[in-house]
Formats: sequence, C-alpha cells, structure tokens
Amino acid sequence: MNDPAGMLTRLARSTFRAKFRLTKADADYARQRGRATIASHARDLLTKRIGAAHPVHDGRQTPYRGHPVFPAQHATATCCRGCVEKWYGIPKGRELTPQELDRLAAVVMAWIDRDLQRDAASRTGAPSKSVATSVSESVTGSASSRGSESASAGTQSAPRASAQERQRHG
Repeated sequence: MNDPAGMLTRLARSTFRAKFRLTKADADYARQRGRATIASHARDLLTKRIGAAHPVHDGRQTPYRGHPVFPAQHATATCCRGCVEKWYGIPKGRELTPQELDRLAAVVMAWIDRDLQRDAASRTGAPSKSVATSVSESVTGSASSRGSESASAGTQSAPRASAQERQRHG
C-alpha cells in the first residue's frame, strides 16, 4: 500500500472501480483550486468520513459526486471502512493512524492526478504538464503552486452506480 501507482494498477482491475471519472465540473474545480488545496481536502474528508473506528453511516457516507475527492474515494476503495479493510488490509474497529490516512490520501491524490492528466490528454491529445509529475509529488507530499488551466470542451461524468453496486463496493 505504500506505492500509490501500484495500488491504482491493482484497483484498475475492478470493473466497478475502473469506471469512475471526474466530471468536467470536478476537473475544473480541482484545477482552479490547485493540487495543495485538493490534497488538504482529501486528507480532511478521509479523516472525517472514514478515520473513526466506527464511522457514522459506514458504507453509505461517501457521495458519488459534488467534490473531486468523492469519485476518487470510490475509485480508490477509500469510501468506507469495509472497502479500506478489503483493499488495504486495515481492519475495521479502530481509528486510522495519521500514517494510514496519509497513505490513503496519497492514493486518492494519485488517482485525481491521473484522471486530470487523462482528461487533459483527451482534450488536447497530450498530457498536461501541470499534472504529469503529480504522482511522484503525491508520494513525497510536496506540492507546488499550479497555474490555473482553462478547461474547455469534453465532458466526462461520474457513473451512476446501481444499488447493487453500491452495496457490493466491488
């Protein structure tokens, strides 16, 4: 679990996890706010939503849309303690340590970076320089200021998961 890129490769084998994408609005929001802000939001949301030993409404606490971190949580199996236990081997019933939260946040940010890069490539035909080195930054925790990029054509939307998929958490 210490390797976000390796974890993303493993998660990509899940049909349920692999279908998530940032919406155009989420991608625009992430670019406008910058990587450091989104990384801070990711850490805060993970702490509040899954950090406790017994999170409120565990298994139903993470929305599918509304912030770039939400689809990333579903894509990276950091949406509930059951998924964290299944995919990362961190048992339910105890608080997550700061180190575990940092590692989970690094995977979430690596997914967001990759999805932003994929979005930029689909719009321009080439990777976006501002996110091309972000995966390594997510591992080291370094953040540089990002210039705002304009997001133009191309719409992507988060998949609507069926009730069965939501229960299963692939």
